[in-house]
Amino acid sequence: MSSRPELSAPAGTRRAFLQTVAAGAALSACVGTSRPAAALEPITRNGHSHMKLSLAAYSFRDQLGGDKPKLTMLEFIDKCAGYNLDGCELTSYWFPKEITPQYLNDIKQRAFRLGLDISGTAIRNDFCLAAGAERDQWLTHTRKWIDYAAAFGAPVIRVFAGVKPKDDTEAVAVDRCVEGLQESLKYAAEKGVFLALENHGGITATADQLLAIVKRLDSPWLGINLDSGNFSSGGDPYEQLARIAPYAVNAQIKTEMKIDGKNQPADLGRIVKILKDAHYRGYVVLEYEAAEDAEVAVPRALKELRGLISG
Repeated sequence: MSSRPELSAPAGTRRAFLQTVAAGAALSACVGTSRPAAALEPITRNGHSHMKLSLAAYSFRDQLGGDKPKLTMLEFIDKCAGYNLDGCELTSYWFPKEITPQYLNDIKQRAFRLGLDISGTAIRNDFCLAAGAERDQWLTHTRKWIDYAAAFGAPVIRVFAGVKPKDDTEAVAVDRCVEGLQESLKYAAEKGVFLALENHGGITATADQLLAIVKRLDSPWLGINLDSGNFSSGGDPYEQLARIAPYAVNAQIKTEMKIDGKNQPADLGRIVKILKDAHYRGYVVLEYEAAEDAEVAVPRALKELRGLISG
């Protein structure tokens, strides 16, 4: 026998129950739907912290970009295998303009044959724009990349909140961001792909701002993309990273942090400890952005991170 009251109750009681539900739905519509009753909670993780190592294609942006790239995405996957990594993060910016099913299959095949996970991908998007053609383009772009991620096996997409329009308040921009995420998450759930909102300046410049957004959403397919180098305002960046770590489904680690307005070497050991203290289980992705040649600096940083996450 069903335990659901609307299925097991007598007809009169069932009718009253359905009327009550309908009235509640109408009331919700009147007060607005941008703030669900439930809110995203810190991720409950089983067991001890466990981390795997990946590398973001963004780390080799100089080689992947330009009119005559020195590196293709397939060759980047080869490079990750050469570094003996667990995974590779394939930043969307350097995919071909025309992305075919065959190309996505080639990406998936190359990674699998080399024993690599595709740990995730990353896109540009702007959910802060007012209703109109440009906002629609970003929502379409996000859905398209959800399809691509599902096709080549990326479990998570790093997304941005967007940029507050000059003449709007932050509150308006946040409302639009929440609406854009809600719409995108519905589609992501259908495809089985996570969306990870990054701390990326603007309306996500501080832990308070970022958490205020994600706590207005309730989806098992939403999390935070913890970027260790992006808290440059609002106090101690390490303290802010500790506050968002319980919500992280992906972690991008940079070798530098901006503290008191100045770039300084990041304390990678402290960052990894923050993730361990949050019982983080997932990928640690090196996203190298410093001035030193990536061919020299990336292997050194990967070696350090490998020792830290395995210790």
